[in-house]
Amino acid sequence: MAKLDKDTVIAAFTEAYTKANGKAPDIEVKSGWYSVDGGKNIRLAQLQEMTDSLSGASSESVEAPAEKASKPAKVKAAKAVKKATPGFSVKDFWAEQLSAGSTLPR
Repeated sequence: MAKLDKDTVIAAFTEAYTKANGKAPDIEVKSGWYSVDGGKNIRLAQLQEMTDSLSGASSESVEAPAEKASKPAKVKAAKAVKKATPGFSVKDFWAEQLSAGSTLPR
């Protein structure tokens, strides 16, 4: 994982946000968490993702990418799998894993 430079990320986000919304964002920093215009607190990596999404699609508002960035993709994928298989059970899952050649966890 690459280490992000705080000043570079904030400068890039400010530029992308200004292009998308026509005004500079109000960014509050509190012990490693960033709040854009009084919204939800996010980490620097999520701010970088918002910068990428704002520069790619400048017509969206900042709230839509912030909500998208609030949950990791793994959680969304897990929920999708859970919805697709309503009868999911751990016991059946491990039975399938054992039949595929895996060993039981400790």
